[in-house]
Amino acid sequence: MMKGQLSAEMLILIAVVLAVVAIAATRLISTAKSSSESVGNQSADLLDKSSAAVKGRPGDFCTRDEDCLPGSGCDAASYVCR
Repeated sequence: MMKGQLSAEMLILIAVVLAVVAIAATRLISTAKSSSESVGNQSADLLDKSSAAVKGRPGDFCTRDEDCLPGSGCDAASYVCR
């Protein structure tokens, strides 16, 4: 019996295991990428909706134009949205 030598079957088994690991890693990376894009899109939507919800309507108090709804601005003299 020779010690320290690998049989052909053992080499084939190692190759198969490495191939399965490579396939699984590729799928996990692909899934993580698509999940990341989805989370990013949902976060952007949520940010847009929440920023629109806190914008002042005409007559609401404001200090800058950004405090009011798009298309209206802040009247600097009276500090209300137009």
